[in-house]
Amino acid sequence: MSRIKDTFLKELKKFAQSLTDYVSTHSGEWSIKGFIDVDKNIYTISSDSKIVSKILEIQLFPQFKKFANDIGYEIVLAEKQNWYPDLSFVNKKNPKIKFAVDIKTTYRLKDFVMDLP
Repeated sequence: MSRIKDTFLKELKKFAQSLTDYVSTHSGEWSIKGFIDVDKNIYTISSDSKIVSKILEIQLFPQFKKFANDIGYEIVLAEKQNWYPDLSFVNKKNPKIKFAVDIKTTYRLKDFVMDLP
């Protein structure tokens, strides 16, 4: 089981490094700038972590689905909002093999990045 866990973690780390490309421009700006209503009023996105988190989840979900499929897993979503985990990865060949992934957002200092364990 340790080998399966190590392989999954290695693939997840590699995948995580590609996610910035899906949510930001080459210059580091968010690719989504705001919301538009039916009257075509535009509202800029605040720095509220709940709003930012939801936008990131919406933008990145297709990538998580593709990642899961590419490594032989299916994604099971949390049944309700605020339930742990956000995503469960279930092995297609052996459904007893499961990994929980919870998506978190935070503010980042420009010159400080902490690697996953």
